[in-house]
Amino acid sequence: MTAIAAGTAQSDDTPPEPKSQAVERVGRHRRPELSVTGQWFALTGRNLRRMWTTGGFFIAVLAPAIFTVGFYLPLRFVMSFQGVDYSQFVMPIIVLQAMAFTAISAAGKAAQEAVNGMNARFQTMPVFAGVPLASRMSASFVHCTISLIAALAYGHIIGFRFTGGVGSAALFVAMSLAIAMTLSLGGDLIGTLTRSPERTSQALTIPQLILGMFSAGFVPVAQFPEWSQWFVRNQPISQFSISMRAIADGSATLHLMTPAILWCVGLFVVITPITVWANVRRK
Repeated sequence: MTAIAAGTAQSDDTPPEPKSQAVERVGRHRRPELSVTGQWFALTGRNLRRMWTTGGFFIAVLAPAIFTVGFYLPLRFVMSFQGVDYSQFVMPIIVLQAMAFTAISAAGKAAQEAVNGMNARFQTMPVFAGVPLASRMSASFVHCTISLIAALAYGHIIGFRFTGGVGSAALFVAMSLAIAMTLSLGGDLIGTLTRSPERTSQALTIPQLILGMFSAGFVPVAQFPEWSQWFVRNQPISQFSISMRAIADGSATLHLMTPAILWCVGLFVVITPITVWANVRRK
């Protein structure tokens, strides 16, 4: 008892710790460590949850079905008279349109975050630069993957097959996802700069429809007027369709795929730094 009392008396005589030092010590022990991976994971989960609650995943499955029915049924009999297996011929443009639709969705998400102030809020918070963009691209990758799986499933129903084997199927999928992510980066850039979901949708939908209809995705290049064949053959949608068609049946060569690869790489190299700059710059 004497020792306890002595210890208590001794502790009572100890001068109290300054309040500022105590607050600093508590804050130092409780302050969470910032992690790029943790922030990316949290924001990606947020974007995926928003896609789920707004029906984004349902649209990712529904859109390829609409493209398959709308593209395949009107021309299948006409093309069959010309000896063309239209399910094999039209499948690349169905996939490309589904991938382009994910880019429109990515643009809409970027525009919404810009107009509702989330981008500005992220810049005032201890969030690493580029993490919001990376999280949106991750959500877009999930979106385009689901759309691609749905498109291939619908294609299988109408008779599309990978006659080139497993390697051709893997290359087809890889090229589709590479194109989708490049287009999604471009869509994110347009959405971030325009800050308007309505204008963003219009800015992407009209060129997509024009290039899609005026391409070798629906009919062979030879069926277009002679004055337009050079443009039809060399524009990116046509080159992507021609390459993906050759990949599916196993006839692809490096020479045949070079224009499509150059288009994809060129667009990625041009779009990526501008998109990163538009997202990390301080307003």
